[in-house]
Amino acid sequence: MSFHLTGQDIRVEDNHILIASLQNEEGDYIESSIDLNQFIGNDNGNFQWDGENFSDTAQNVHFAIEGGADVPVLRGELRDLEGNWDSRDLNLAERVVNNNGQFEFQ
Repeated sequence: MSFHLTGQDIRVEDNHILIASLQNEEGDYIESSIDLNQFIGNDNGNFQWDGENFSDTAQNVHFAIEGGADVPVLRGELRDLEGNWDSRDLNLAERVVNNNGQFEFQ
């Protein structure tokens, strides 16, 4: 289930913890969190699925629902190997879902 369509008060804290109240199968909202550092890395200034610890080389990380399709986007500046900061984004709906009120990485 799409976490951003069944969630409230979605936000990123500490540059890498995604937090929200997610609706479960009974319709109740449950506070849930997922550490994105366990699943996302920084590959020379680009977000990388199946990496880790992207926030070690990131700044100004934030979450937003964007566009007419309501895309859940993680945005931030990632440092590349030359020390430059690059503005990048990642569609979290590609791999993060709501499983009965809890975040799950797929």
